[in-house]
Amino acid sequence: MTVVVLADIHGVLPALEAVLAEPDVAAAEVIVLAGDIASGPLPVETLDLLVSLGKRAVWVRGNADRELVSMARGEFEGTPPDPVSPWAAGQLRPDQVELLDNLPTTFTLGDTLFCHATPRDDEEMVLVDSPISRWATVLDGVPEEIRTIVCGHTHMPFARQVDRRLVVNAGSVGMPYGAPGASWALLSQDGVHLRRTHFDTTRAADTLAKLSPYPQIEAWSDEYLRTNYSDAEALEAFRPRSEI
Repeated sequence: MTVVVLADIHGVLPALEAVLAEPDVAAAEVIVLAGDIASGPLPVETLDLLVSLGKRAVWVRGNADRELVSMARGEFEGTPPDPVSPWAAGQLRPDQVELLDNLPTTFTLGDTLFCHATPRDDEEMVLVDSPISRWATVLDGVPEEIRTIVCGHTHMPFARQVDRRLVVNAGSVGMPYGAPGASWALLSQDGVHLRRTHFDTTRAADTLAKLSPYPQIEAWSDEYLRTNYSDAEALEAFRPRSEI
């Protein structure tokens, strides 16, 4: 079975459309949406497009999806993680809030487990260079028959061995770090393939400026479309959280 994994779309509709147009994505039997789906500049339109994929799409909830639900219901406590999240939560229709609220946190297909951050926590931070001891703690309790774990959350794609298991991070469709282009993963009979879809970010920013009513859309596009954070910058920012 051919499986495509799209993580961390973050409501960036132009990036999502570019990835869905890829022949391998169009032909995939299963498309796993590995969390943090809608928190971004076009949340309503992004969810509607993904719903239109029908049963091919398998949804997994991420921490940003969970936070959107609590914000939309007025239950969120503390400081929002970013300026766009409260705004995006206010855009969602009631049926979309229910959709996100009812998503599972993991999905298992054969010997592969899909999650957002880690199998046990939707915002736990583990990096490509985290030591085996850290990975052992994070994966403790995962059934022995699970041989591959596929996640997202850190927006940086990688594939590495962890004590005879394979851990794959699909990267991010909407807010990729490390290199330009929407990143995603393809799982097929001949292995795991980390892929990038390059698209015109200037045109994407223009599209968002026309379609998104988010008041700070230009600043958002400057930071996440016109700028690409390097893997070194991202790893440095995430490292303190990965050592907890």
